[in-house]
Amino acid sequence: MFKGSKDSTIEFIDRVRDKIDLLYVDPSETFYKSQKPDIRLIYSSEDADYVILNNIEEKENFSSQKYSNGHAKEGELGVNQNLKKRFGVYKKVDGNKDIDEIKAISEKGANFVIIGVDDWKIIPLENIIATLQKTNTEIFAIAKSVQEVETLFTVLELGVDGVIIETDDEQDILKIKNIIREVVFNIEPAKILEIKDIGTGERVCIDTVSMLSEGEGMLIGNKSNFLFLVHNESIGSSFTSPRPFRVNAGAVHCYTVVPNGSTKYLSELESGSQILIVNPKGLSRTVSVGRAKIETRPLRLFKAICKNETGTIIVQNAETIRFMDKNEEILPVTHVKTGDEVLVFTKGSSGRHFGMEVSDEYILEK
Repeated sequence: MFKGSKDSTIEFIDRVRDKIDLLYVDPSETFYKSQKPDIRLIYSSEDADYVILNNIEEKENFSSQKYSNGHAKEGELGVNQNLKKRFGVYKKVDGNKDIDEIKAISEKGANFVIIGVDDWKIIPLENIIATLQKTNTEIFAIAKSVQEVETLFTVLELGVDGVIIETDDEQDILKIKNIIREVVFNIEPAKILEIKDIGTGERVCIDTVSMLSEGEGMLIGNKSNFLFLVHNESIGSSFTSPRPFRVNAGAVHCYTVVPNGSTKYLSELESGSQILIVNPKGLSRTVSVGRAKIETRPLRLFKAICKNETGTIIVQNAETIRFMDKNEEILPVTHVKTGDEVLVFTKGSSGRHFGMEVSDEYILEK
């Protein structure tokens, strides 16, 4: 639904077309028929790509000839010819009875279900996600604000498959895109060239509000384009118990990557900040910082090379700080030797302005 004029609506769609997956608009709208933007539609119309039905039984009313292969005939209005037409329903949830009905709707072949409530409560949504997680039914939730979107995508660590939100603010869409996008990093081995104790300094210990698994950590480095995978403390030592929520990250000046793709200095992180937790395959997830502790400790510098890029990191010199080696095994920094290979993320050098990448600016960091 759009509040503005025809021209402003067309302009808005053109600006956000590469940032959205589905557009809720009537395919018969004059402006849409004249523009025919190549965006999938979700609407209560058989000309949409995602058809919202009054009840799932209506799916049988669509002739097998017209949609014999899950596609509309060539030239059908509003339908992307390379994508299957999908059918679903809107269901308002007020109690457990509605959750049972959603399960039945899924069992009857719904490709998607749109969930709406007057006031979002987490427990009903958890029940719906748990019920449908092993089905082929997508869960879309109606969000009233950007703040609700983050909650909807993190429930049970599975989240919904999509959100529907009414907005005419491009910034809202950008914020949502940053929340839901899956960031994948190209993780590769780098050979250690130099190890040097550099005396004492301040390092930052990041305690998150999430339990971190073995293999997960933060990307940390002295250069924004060369970041080491620093493992979490889910494995204890002879003298310490496991702290599976913690990453002893590095010196205060080191960079780390945050969910919007920019970098932050470790010293800038605080309670409520969001960071990216990354595994050896490069898959990332967003977690929040519960506490950041800056303390004076003995520090050690590591210099490594990956292809033609070299980079360094400064971390606390203690056995609880660990890299991951080329075989994805955990390697304490106290055991690292010259010639060892550890996992890093690298890319071409570029400038940064307040953490945001500036692609055409020359910069040399060493």
